[in-house]
Amino acid sequence: MRGVLFDGEQSQVVDDLEIRDPGPGEVLVAVAAAGLCHSDLSVIDGTIPFPVPVVLGHEGAGVVQAVGSGVTHVAPGDHVALSTLANCGACAECDRGRPTMCRKAIGMPGRPFSRAGEPVYQFASNSAFAERTVVKAVQAVRIPQDVPLTSAALIGCGVLTGVGAVLNRAKVAIGESVVVIGTGGIGLNVIQGARIAGASVIVAVDTNPAKEPLARQFGATHFLASSDGVREILPGGADHAFECVGHPALVRAAIDLLDRHGQAILLGMTAPTVEASFLPAALFLDKSILGCRYGSSRPQYDIPRYCELYRTGALLLDELVTRTYPVEDFAKAAEDLHEGRVARGVLTF
Repeated sequence: MRGVLFDGEQSQVVDDLEIRDPGPGEVLVAVAAAGLCHSDLSVIDGTIPFPVPVVLGHEGAGVVQAVGSGVTHVAPGDHVALSTLANCGACAECDRGRPTMCRKAIGMPGRPFSRAGEPVYQFASNSAFAERTVVKAVQAVRIPQDVPLTSAALIGCGVLTGVGAVLNRAKVAIGESVVVIGTGGIGLNVIQGARIAGASVIVAVDTNPAKEPLARQFGATHFLASSDGVREILPGGADHAFECVGHPALVRAAIDLLDRHGQAILLGMTAPTVEASFLPAALFLDKSILGCRYGSSRPQYDIPRYCELYRTGALLLDELVTRTYPVEDFAKAAEDLHEGRVARGVLTF
C-alpha cells in the first residue's frame, strides 16, 4: 500500500505499508483525495513534535471499505470526509458539545500501520496520505455523493478550522469588521466564513500580491500587503482579527489592530516554545485574545452543514483546489505549498 512516510529525517512515498482491519467502533476508509496542509510540513520541520515513523496527512475524504462492530452511522460504499477529532463522545467536554476539548482526542497517537513488520504511527488520528486508513467511527462523517471527493477532502481541516473559527469561536455577527492576516488555506476559509456570517468589512493581509484575486473571490472587501494600512480602512480598529500564520510579530499585530470589545483569534501554529509579547493595558477595553483548536468544531454536525452550504453555492470548495497531484508527486506538492503557489494542493490515489 502506498503512503507518505516521515522517518524523522526525510519524508518519502513508500509502497510497502500495511494496515490492520478495523476493530470495534472503527472504520476502514479507502482514501481518494487528501489536502496538503502546513501542519504536515510542520511535522517534517519539527515545529510540531511527533513520534516517528509516521504516515502523514490529516485532511482527506474517501469511500468506506469496512466497518467494525458497533458502527451503524456509515456502511461500506458511503462517501465520507475525515475528521482529525478522535473524541471519546462520553466525557464531560463531549457531553457539553466541546469535542475539541476531549482529552482522549489529544496526544495519544495510535499505530494501525506497519512496515516490514514494525508498527508505524498515525498522524492526527487520521493519516490521510495513505491509500487506506483506519479511523474511529466518530471521525468518518458521511457526505452526499455529489460533493467531489477532491473538494470534500478540504473540509476536514482547512474548512472546519477557518470557517469554524469564525462561526463557532469568534461568533462574528452581521455588520462587524474582520481582519485576516495570512491568506493561505486557513485564511481563505476565515475570509469566506466572515462573508457567510455577514461581516461588512473583511480586510485580507498578505505579503504575496498574487493572492489578492482569490482572497477577493472568497469575500475580502480589501487587500493589503501589510497590516500597517488597516487603520486607514478601520480607524477605530477591527471587531475581529484572525492571525493565520503563526508568527509572534503577527500575533502582536492582530492584538494591536483591535477596536474596543475586539477579539484576536490565534489560528497560526507556532513552535511550542515560541513566545509573543503584547501590552496588557491594551486589553482593558474589553479586548480578548482567543485560542482556537480546530475551529471549535463539532464535525458530525458541522461537516454536513458545510456540505449543504457548498451545494447552495455559499461555501467555496472547488475554488480552494489550486492543483491536484498523484501521491507520488508529494515532494512537488510540498514545495508548491511552502512557496505559496497554491491555496490547497490535493494528493490523489
